[in-house]
Amino acid sequence: MARFERRTLVERFQDMVRRGEPIIGGGAGTGISAKCEEAGGIDLIIVYNSGRYRMAGRASSAGLLAYGNANQIVKEMAGEILPVVRHTPVIAGVNGTDPFAIMPVLLRELKEMGFSGVQNFPTVGIIDGTFRVSLEETGIQFASEIDMIRQAHELDLLTTPYVFSADEAVEMAKAGADLIVPHMGVTVGGTIGATTSKTLEQSVALIDEWAEAARKVRKDVIVIAHGGPIATPEDVVYVLENSEHCNGFYGASSMERLPTEIALTEHIRTFKNLSMEIGQREKAACPAST
Repeated sequence: MARFERRTLVERFQDMVRRGEPIIGGGAGTGISAKCEEAGGIDLIIVYNSGRYRMAGRASSAGLLAYGNANQIVKEMAGEILPVVRHTPVIAGVNGTDPFAIMPVLLRELKEMGFSGVQNFPTVGIIDGTFRVSLEETGIQFASEIDMIRQAHELDLLTTPYVFSADEAVEMAKAGADLIVPHMGVTVGGTIGATTSKTLEQSVALIDEWAEAARKVRKDVIVIAHGGPIATPEDVVYVLENSEHCNGFYGASSMERLPTEIALTEHIRTFKNLSMEIGQREKAACPAST
C-alpha cells in the first residue's frame, strides 16, 4: 500500500494528456477486483459504497439509497482493498452531503488510511426531478459536495469529482478539482445494468460542453468520462475519437461487474459442457458395431 502525493499524480496525468495517452480509472468493490485492475495497468482505482452492492449482485444505484452508511462502508472496504494495491493511487468515494460527518476529520482520516484522493459519491447529482428539488430545498445539496472537494483540495488530496452539468463543472473547477468526470448516468448492460441511457453521440456532446465550461475557469483541468452508454473498450474508443476534450475514461460496472459476469458465466458453461464432450469422445472411441 502506498499513498501518492497530489502533485506527483497531477504531473503524471498532465504528462499523459500531453502524450495523448488516455487516463483509465476503475472502481473496485473487492480486493480481487483491485488486484486485477492493478495487474492490468490501471491508472486510478476508486473505492465507493456502490462497489459493495455491485459485486454483491445488486444494482450500483443501491449506493444512492439508505441501505448502509456510505462513508463507513468505504472505510470498511479500505481494509480489504488498500493492503493489496501496491503501485496505484486509490481514491475514496465520499458522501459529501452526509449531515453526520465532520468533514475535515473524515477527510484527514481517509488520507491517513492511505487514500490518495477523493470523489463525490454517493452524489445527489444523479437525482433529478421533484425529488432533487426537495433535497436541495431541505439542505441536501450538490453545493455540499463542491465544498467537500474544496476541503479535500486544501488537504492536498487528489480530487476527481463527478459533474452533471456545465454549471457544476465550473463550480468544481473553482473548488480546485484536478480531474472533472462528466457522469452520463448508470452504466448499461449486464444482468443489473441500466436499459435507458443517452446515446454515445449525445454523451460526446455533453462531455465537450462541460469540459469547455470547466476549462474557462482553469485550462489545466483534466476530463475523463464515465457511465451511461460508455461501457466497453469500443465505446471508449468512440468517445476519445469523437470528443475534442476528453482525456480518458473512468469505469466502475464496466471494469469489474461486466467482466465478472461474462467470465464466470462462460467458465461455468465450460464445466457444464464437460459431460457432453466426454460422451462424444467415448462414442468416437467405441463406434457402434455393424
